[in-house]
Amino acid sequence: MRPQCLQGWTPEAWPVAEGWRAAVDEFFASAEGERLGRFMRERLAAGAVIYPPHPLRALELTPLSSVHAVVLGQDPYHGPGQAEGLAFSVAAGVKHPPSLRNIFKELGEAPQSGSLVGWARSGVLLLNACLTVEDGQPASHARKGWESLTDRLLGLVAATASPCVYLLWGAHAQAKAGLVREHAAQYAREVLVLETNHPSPLSARRPPVPFLGSGCFKQAREWLAERGVTGVFG
Repeated sequence: MRPQCLQGWTPEAWPVAEGWRAAVDEFFASAEGERLGRFMRERLAAGAVIYPPHPLRALELTPLSSVHAVVLGQDPYHGPGQAEGLAFSVAAGVKHPPSLRNIFKELGEAPQSGSLVGWARSGVLLLNACLTVEDGQPASHARKGWESLTDRLLGLVAATASPCVYLLWGAHAQAKAGLVREHAAQYAREVLVLETNHPSPLSARRPPVPFLGSGCFKQAREWLAERGVTGVFG
């Protein structure tokens, strides 16, 4: 059985797909990466239960060269057995969280499994801004260093992936729109940035841009198809 929580701090051993390794290694060798490592080792030594078991799984399943869409989350689910290293995704057999149910509702599908591994393998980078969290404590690892890595990764995607759609749901994700547009413009990449409210039940139907009824998946698919990219989002 696969472990449900992080077993140790060994980022050099975590597999990543083609295109990511240099950025990942550079981060973990930096002062911020070392600071994050000290924090993580201290929390593990103190007996903290940390999710997910594979923090870089989004980079393992989606090579940089295959990215044609990015969904940016905030931090992993903090319940036992939920987080599987992909933003908004839960392991097969786990009850769908409310935000994920709204994602499927907007998509017009009702799959039995809440795992988005299929999306990851179709070119959707499911990246959280913070890549670990402690059991029952949302945002417990925010501002510990992960954001520096994920901003680097987001900038790398924006400078490389073309055409690429960015689905930025809620204020936290939308704060990255400038970074995406700046890098894409610098490297002449073709991008579509779609901004809506977060799919959480607290905001999914509220103005200014309700998530439900936004047509964000339809827009993304049509825009990509016009540029010869199909099969994204399953």
